[in-house]
Amino acid sequence: MIAAVLVVDGGGSLACELMGGTMARTASDNGWAGVIVHGAVRDRGELAALPIGVKALGSNPRKSSKNGSGEQDIELSFGGATFRPGATVYCDDDGIFVER
Repeated sequence: MIAAVLVVDGGGSLACELMGGTMARTASDNGWAGVIVHGAVRDRGELAALPIGVKALGSNPRKSSKNGSGEQDIELSFGGATFRPGATVYCDDDGIFVER
């Protein structure tokens, strides 16, 4: 079974969180397998208890402002990897692999 993974490019910023427990719970409830955040998350304990994989650069308790900006179904590149819509992503404790 193939499940969806959300990839968020926060430019590598750790200034504030880009995802917290509420958003991760919503993603999990909607059948998403994981989230990859090129930035910070918050609510680490809550994230760890959810049945969804989360990879991020770090954590920060500061909430981000929500302005509705963003794009979907686009190609993103960071950390030496390119994430294309529909690509297969594998994650484990050591890192992330994107199949070309």
